[in-house]
Amino acid sequence: MAKHALFAGLVTDPVGGAVEVATIGGEAFYVLDDDGFKRHIESEGVDRQVLAKFAEFIRGNEDLISDGTMKAIGQEDIFTKAIIDNSLKNLDRQFDRLIETGLPEEVRAWMGMLGFQVRIDNHGDVIEVRQPTGPENGDN
Repeated sequence: MAKHALFAGLVTDPVGGAVEVATIGGEAFYVLDDDGFKRHIESEGVDRQVLAKFAEFIRGNEDLISDGTMKAIGQEDIFTKAIIDNSLKNLDRQFDRLIETGLPEEVRAWMGMLGFQVRIDNHGDVIEVRQPTGPENGDN
């Protein structure tokens, strides 16, 4: 049971309409308007599908992510590398913690500005995850 919808404000219905978030009994739901019928879909199920997509990207790219993270935070030493590598090896634990705590509103706003969006169907299945792309052809 998730108390927070991780991607609140970033989830749309099958045709791109905004999906609301509601909390019932302490549990967060994405609420789709299906021709006037409000479908309540457990946020955790949707959020875990999106996190699984993130995990697909991460697996196999751990070294690239680790190196990029160290450069981004200005900490290029073996201890920082060990901490980042350990976090990447324990993705499920990191995702569980994220489900428990939620994403800060500023992070969701930033993700939205970068074009991140999740499209779900009326059953809560993720149809598409739009992620920002990096510069093409090595441009900065």
